[in-house]
Amino acid sequence: MTILVQKFGGTSLQSPASISKVITHIKEAVEKKYKLVVVVSALGRLPDPYATDTLLSLVNESTSFHSKREMDLLMSCGETIASVVLSNELQDHKVKSIALTGAQAGIMTTSEFTQAKIRGVNTARLKSELETYDVVVVAGFQGKTSTGEITTIGRGGSDTTAAALGVALQAEKVEIFTDVNGIMTADPRIVKSARQLKIVTYAEICNLAYQGAKVVHPRAIELVMQANIPLHVRSTYSTENGTLVTNAAIKEIPDQLITGIAHMSSITQIRIKNREEMHRLHSEVFKVLAETGISVDFINISPTGLLFTVPEFHTQSAVDCITNLGFHPQVIENCAKVSVVGGGMMGVPGIASKIVQALTEREIQILQSADSHTTIWVLIRDTDVMKAVNTLHETFNLSQSLKPAGK
Repeated sequence: MTILVQKFGGTSLQSPASISKVITHIKEAVEKKYKLVVVVSALGRLPDPYATDTLLSLVNESTSFHSKREMDLLMSCGETIASVVLSNELQDHKVKSIALTGAQAGIMTTSEFTQAKIRGVNTARLKSELETYDVVVVAGFQGKTSTGEITTIGRGGSDTTAAALGVALQAEKVEIFTDVNGIMTADPRIVKSARQLKIVTYAEICNLAYQGAKVVHPRAIELVMQANIPLHVRSTYSTENGTLVTNAAIKEIPDQLITGIAHMSSITQIRIKNREEMHRLHSEVFKVLAETGISVDFINISPTGLLFTVPEFHTQSAVDCITNLGFHPQVIENCAKVSVVGGGMMGVPGIASKIVQALTEREIQILQSADSHTTIWVLIRDTDVMKAVNTLHETFNLSQSLKPAGK
């Protein structure tokens, strides 16, 4: 039995026309003799009636919902409805299919309601159903605890569901269908000359995803990377191959320094200077922020103070925590992080210099910077994002297609 896992997002299921495209992709795979596990997200987006945010609006989730356990029961409904709708449509098209919830598909999670983690997959039911049916449609984004409680696994959970099922079933590959034709060198809404990437490594796309590229959830990439299962990112509305995500040993991966530019907005930079109480500053600030549930990034620690960033919606809470410790933070709001990602930059001198020079020439102020082996980050003003991303995209000639390595 050769298994293929496909995942379709909510926009792929929001209209009869788009569902028709989904069914075409599924039938093509069935005709190639695959057994399919198809993971689905909730139908459409707000204000579509069965989208997750629409369901949450029924209980005023943003202000007054009292039970995360019951919130998960509510949020799981969208994907369950989508699985039944698609399975029924497939049966109308003479495709043998059955719908399962995440729990019925054997997805076991931790017990953190609304943010559960997948602990494992019991594949017995899935393998049994695949002996009878050509397609098993699984509700993404959800699972169950060891005590049978229904949980959801956070935004991007359907991607993670598909990856986890692909790994557990030792699938030939996982296909993620979206409303764009693969992964681009930058956000095409910002960079008009952004180019589709034909093939990238797991590490590169994982870095792009963590730094703001929203096509695939980074946890899903990590899962397939660990099992060395190829991942295809494709468009629901096209027959093209999209982007293949695979390992670095594949010779067809182009020999290039930079793969893409990603960005994240709505960031606040916080600086604390206090030479006299450095030991207390270093030990207490991050501790109290962690206890408050505030994630910090872009951390610089020096003998004279601390410099780091927080998401904009945590700004006031972070300032209050720091002030209560007796320190006086300096705050710069409305910042953005722009990331230059590329496996080819490792060990190559001059990349950071090129980035700084390009941004400086365009009068874009760099508030902070950091780097790893495959990524260089700069913090800038939100108002400079479009100019910065386009400048760096042009600087590294990312609009130009490169020949595969060795050719």
